[in-house]
Amino acid sequence: MGGCPLGDSQAMAVKDRCIALVDCNNFYASCERVFDPALNGVPLVVLSNNDGCVIARSQEVKDMGIKMGEPWFKVEALAKRRGIVALSSNYTLYADMSNRVMSLLSRFSPHQEVYSIDECFLDLAGFQRWGLTHYGQGIRSTVRQCVGLPVCVGIGSSKTLAKLANHLAKKRSSFDGVCDLAGLSSNDVEALCSETQVGEVWGVGRKTEKRLNAMGIRSVLDLRRASPKVLRRQFSVVMERIIRELNGESCIPLEEVAPPKEQLMCSRSFGAPIVSLGELAEAVATYTIRAAEKLRRQGSIAALLYVFIHTNPFRAGDPQYSNGRFMPLPEATDDTRALLGAALTGLRDIYRPGFAYKKAGVLLSELSPAAGRQQGLFKEEESERSSRPLMQAIDAINHLMGSGTIKFSGEGLKKAWAPKAEKKTHHYTTRITEIPIARAV
Repeated sequence: MGGCPLGDSQAMAVKDRCIALVDCNNFYASCERVFDPALNGVPLVVLSNNDGCVIARSQEVKDMGIKMGEPWFKVEALAKRRGIVALSSNYTLYADMSNRVMSLLSRFSPHQEVYSIDECFLDLAGFQRWGLTHYGQGIRSTVRQCVGLPVCVGIGSSKTLAKLANHLAKKRSSFDGVCDLAGLSSNDVEALCSETQVGEVWGVGRKTEKRLNAMGIRSVLDLRRASPKVLRRQFSVVMERIIRELNGESCIPLEEVAPPKEQLMCSRSFGAPIVSLGELAEAVATYTIRAAEKLRRQGSIAALLYVFIHTNPFRAGDPQYSNGRFMPLPEATDDTRALLGAALTGLRDIYRPGFAYKKAGVLLSELSPAAGRQQGLFKEEESERSSRPLMQAIDAINHLMGSGTIKFSGEGLKKAWAPKAEKKTHHYTTRITEIPIARAV
């Protein structure tokens, strides 16, 4: 089976494609700096739920050698010595800033794939007459002016090359934030590829990089020159696709509509250990409600729910216990009430007293489109007629007035178990009482 994994006709259709990858620099840290300019130039980290570990770093922190995922307690002393500012994660702010950036970027191309919270692909075929480096600089300046975030732009004839170009745009100041590989000579491209480690290629993870290194493939240029068919036998069709993409053959199409997720999970570590069933039920109820909201947002229904709990495995001196329970639903649904009933029933089955629980979660699976659900042959069931409008009304009010405006009784109010976020900043863009105020001096 040779050629591009898309097939010859599709490969022909996309061979002249020009792809840009736009990526926000140090996204979480940059979002915080937009609303607190005093943080500009200051080493900054953003911490995970419960302020447990480092999940985002400013460039100053990266230069200090602090790794992603580093436990905060291990670097806290260093942070004090080096003047590192630590903030709790503010996902509401980051999601809203992401939506603003992606909406703005959609103006630069009729075809956009939002790849993650801080990056997207744009199809720039037909825009060459504007000068792609100049066009990329226009993207950067527009996002900076309208949203306040720095971005880099990588441009190539495939998504893999666009990813590589974006990496080069970030790492090499000579590109001034925009790298158009298609606009460089073949000698210049080969020189850049020879100087870039193969692990920087999109889709090449650490284990794969080690295997490639053992085969003498250490640079991007080495991988470009490798045989796609030979490495496919050594690895998989994915490696064949990567090599072909590195050589300018566009094999991975843009996904303008993100496919629905096959599973949805909501879980958190607690801010303080839970010992009572009542508090544990509040946490599980809260996570179930959030998972149900995600389920309806992507237009799906779930036929299976999994609820789990466990103690803290890092406290070896404490009694340890973990368990989970699959709960098949009588019929696939997106009704929060039905999902809550299943989750809490499962929790009561697996709960054991005498343990200090650290984490709980809910997983929804066996998802299918809500639009395709089976109804009665002659009439819709009464429960279905009442469920859909009620869930839609709750979602609409919570979206308009803020998450949690309408609560289910099982959620509780005080939530002493809620994850720690002692260093969290305001919801600057989504809560009217926390909008920044500028005062004349």
